[in-house]
Amino acid sequence: MLERRCWSNDPLTPHGSHLRLHQIPRHPARIAVNPSFLALTVVLLAMQPVAQAQPRGGTATLPDGPGKSLVESYCTSCHTTRSITRSAGYDTPEAWKAVSASMVLLAEAEAEAIADYLATHFPELKSRRPTLVDGPVEIEIEEWMVPTLGQRSRDPAEAPDGSIWWTGMWASLVGRLDPITGEMKEYPLPPSARPHSIIPDEEGYIWYSGNSNGTIGKLDPATGAITEYPTTGEDPHTMTWHPNGKLYFTAQRAAKVGRLDPDTGDIVETDTESRPYGIVVDQTETVWVAFNGTNKLGALNAESMEMRYYTLPDPDTRVRRLGITSDGKVWYVNSSMGRLGRLDPATGAVKEWDSPSGPRSHPYALAVINDKIWYNESGMRPDALVRFDPATETFQSWAIPSGVGIIRHVWVTRAGELLIHQSSSNRIGRVTIKDLAN
Repeated sequence: MLERRCWSNDPLTPHGSHLRLHQIPRHPARIAVNPSFLALTVVLLAMQPVAQAQPRGGTATLPDGPGKSLVESYCTSCHTTRSITRSAGYDTPEAWKAVSASMVLLAEAEAEAIADYLATHFPELKSRRPTLVDGPVEIEIEEWMVPTLGQRSRDPAEAPDGSIWWTGMWASLVGRLDPITGEMKEYPLPPSARPHSIIPDEEGYIWYSGNSNGTIGKLDPATGAITEYPTTGEDPHTMTWHPNGKLYFTAQRAAKVGRLDPDTGDIVETDTESRPYGIVVDQTETVWVAFNGTNKLGALNAESMEMRYYTLPDPDTRVRRLGITSDGKVWYVNSSMGRLGRLDPATGAVKEWDSPSGPRSHPYALAVINDKIWYNESGMRPDALVRFDPATETFQSWAIPSGVGIIRHVWVTRAGELLIHQSSSNRIGRVTIKDLAN
């Protein structure tokens, strides 16, 4: 049995806010979204604490001008200047001010100076707008801003009691949202955890992947107590429960897939092809793995931990997420080539469709709802939500209201809703499909 390290923390209890376009309601409200293009106009809360995180993304030289020193001081607390120079940009100071308010707390004069500088030097790249497709389906999107800014909230999941949980990767925390009242509570994790993904179990415990300290963690929401299960891989990534009661996970940089027995704490890991990423279980209890470092999908035997590989046709293909339809076919996002793909495990046949926004759209997260495929185009601004109907081979898409980016993982609730997020602007969202038959 591997060592278990236990922590006990008192949960933080700030209240979050439910975000709506053009106003901040006192109570939860829904955003009706139609297929037309939505302007990225949002009202954000600024009076929130700021997460402490190390900058990422590489540096770039900013142009001279009033406000440059403020940008270099404040806007690099969670990322580097390259994130700015490579952004899609905004034409107005108001839009830049709204985005920065979702990331860091600023005095009014500083916020205005930074917004003016960014609007002057980094206007909108209209080439990054998504190509949106009309269609028959109507959806509603609700969004909540999380309490701690700069945390990079991500990977929401539904617990058995209907609450929505998320990870604040850069702040080493997990959070709980009551979608009825909008109340939020954040639970601190060991500072080195930097949780990547989260998954509840049927008893209500919350499991997370400690991406920076090589652990799988278990949180008891009632007490805040945390149990850590060390892995041999350096970066546990995404997790899924199996009908056998065990937790399976990927470790991207370590190139491993692992299995944790929650009853004993025992962990078994096996080496894989490059950069295993998304992971799901099909109807035959086979564990499917996406690979972000090679043009393959993997079918893992849950007991023997042996992997069978399926090579996808184009060698440039890289897959982040995947899902299973009721006929046993495996659907995946060809992130590197802007496509949606399908593998028939019985025959090995592969078919792909170009995503509406083209080869640079970078499809990322994926889910199956009533045998319709839902995914996002993370390379676009705003981030676009896409629906694909396999029966008619038709697309429909919508702009995410706060689509600064990026949806990295999604979750289907028991009611057939889709949980989404915007990691850059610290939001958790819920998509309700008006007619689930669609």
